[in-house]
Amino acid sequence: MADDPSSEDYSDNENNAELSGVLSKWTNYIHGWQDRFIVLKNGTLSYYKNELEVNFGCRGALSLAKAVIKPHEFDECRFDVSVNDCVWYLRASSVEVKQSWVDALECYKVESGYGTGSENSLKRHGSTVSLQSNTFSTASGNSFHRSSRNLREKLAELGTFKDILCRQIDTLQKFFDGCVDKELQANNKEKIPIIDFKGEAITFKTTTSAVLDTLEHCAELVNQREEAWRRRLERETDRRKRAENLSKSYFEQIQKFQKVPYGPDLEEGPHSVLADDEFYDAVETGLDKMEEEREIRHKLMNGTMVPPTPPPLSPASTHRLWPEIQKVVDEQVNMAKLGVGECGAGWQLFAEDGEMKMYRREEEANGLVVDPLKAVHVVKGITGFELCHYFFSPQYRYDWETTLEHMQVVETISDDTILFLQTHKRIWPASQRDAVFWSHMRRMPNDQDTEGPDLWTVVNHSTELQKYPANTGKCVRIYLTVCLLCQTLVNPPKDGGPVTRDDISCKITYCSVVNPGGWAPASVLRAVYKREYPKFLKRFTSYVIGKTKDERIRFTD
Repeated sequence: MADDPSSEDYSDNENNAELSGVLSKWTNYIHGWQDRFIVLKNGTLSYYKNELEVNFGCRGALSLAKAVIKPHEFDECRFDVSVNDCVWYLRASSVEVKQSWVDALECYKVESGYGTGSENSLKRHGSTVSLQSNTFSTASGNSFHRSSRNLREKLAELGTFKDILCRQIDTLQKFFDGCVDKELQANNKEKIPIIDFKGEAITFKTTTSAVLDTLEHCAELVNQREEAWRRRLERETDRRKRAENLSKSYFEQIQKFQKVPYGPDLEEGPHSVLADDEFYDAVETGLDKMEEEREIRHKLMNGTMVPPTPPPLSPASTHRLWPEIQKVVDEQVNMAKLGVGECGAGWQLFAEDGEMKMYRREEEANGLVVDPLKAVHVVKGITGFELCHYFFSPQYRYDWETTLEHMQVVETISDDTILFLQTHKRIWPASQRDAVFWSHMRRMPNDQDTEGPDLWTVVNHSTELQKYPANTGKCVRIYLTVCLLCQTLVNPPKDGGPVTRDDISCKITYCSVVNPGGWAPASVLRAVYKREYPKFLKRFTSYVIGKTKDERIRFTD
């Protein structure tokens, strides 16, 4: 029967499509589309860098048992193959080649009989193949994180295999019983030892049932653990909501700008799901390039820049934005004066370098990361006024803000209040960003909560201008609230002589909430924050130290 072309095994082998050839496969945002040698065989789609590597092992594989094959809506030569969260983006050289691949993949899915519950399909493919294929698909989908649903699926599959094995054991029992009877009839003189096959079969059935009972118990334990985590998450959510209510007006200033929802469909790339590691690699490369550009520019600059000619001054207190400026500045300074423990729950220390400590609290709004940040630092040799002066003044921004591509003073409201329009460099693959915000510098009065003779602050906060509407051009609008609070500490010389820079230090508190505007993976943004914020604070303070080391000490303007 094995050589009979009409046998079931032979027909199945004929119907299982096998195909190989070169297709373009999307790799990442750095390298884009690359030619790869793709092989479809035995229900598995695998790829190699080229045909010569076939004998050295594949670079990746997908089981087609639960795969979804989807031709692209616009690109006639492209099709996608996905198994749970794993997606391959493939492109053929022509429409005909693409169609042949799609037909072969669909043909296998039809012939596989997977998931039909049919006993014949299980017999036709064999229990070993079915188990391998299911195990591979489960691994691809990261089933551990969806344990409850997938464990029950596995229980159902094991139940099916148990029924098959039990029927096979019953058949073998009948066969061996018949053999024993014939042997006894042929040799009545000498009794031969009789094996209790029936007892062995009963033992095997009992063991199988015990395995299933144990797995079912595991599923119940997983469900109980998930329920406990769900209750814990609810309690944590309630605590965070209570903390947010303490600074409700603070977050309303950020959330009011979230008018246009952004998603991955508006970003570059051939698909809408961005892999975090690819996105972060591209962002990291862009930031490194900007750092190199800043160093080169710093070497070429002679330290002199002509500030832009400001428009006519107007008293800040009579400006239309003054009520908002007054309110936001008061809120931000009060928040900056509070310790991390007083600002609400959820703050995490994510960076520490000597005197510098940086905390963040994970927050998302409409799917966007808007993590509040709070940093404290102590720098010797500079005053609070000097630090705020260089942070506020537009003529110095190009020196220390490495992501800045273009800065425009939209309006000089007064000497201490300016409206800015800033365009930041495009960090590929993210879209270019811009920001419209007012910046206000103020000397704060001494009170019981502060020490030392001097306390200065600079607050930047996003605003809306009809002349510069958000998200209408190539740039995505960033919304931000930033507070730099600087307190000068003086240690009087013991000999009663004049105060030098060795006798002064500045306690810095930096708070920010930034809404990136467009979509980006949360893990990528948080990884960038962890890397860039400490570098920014150290770079900026080092810049101010370098600018003031040979200048007279300035406690005020």
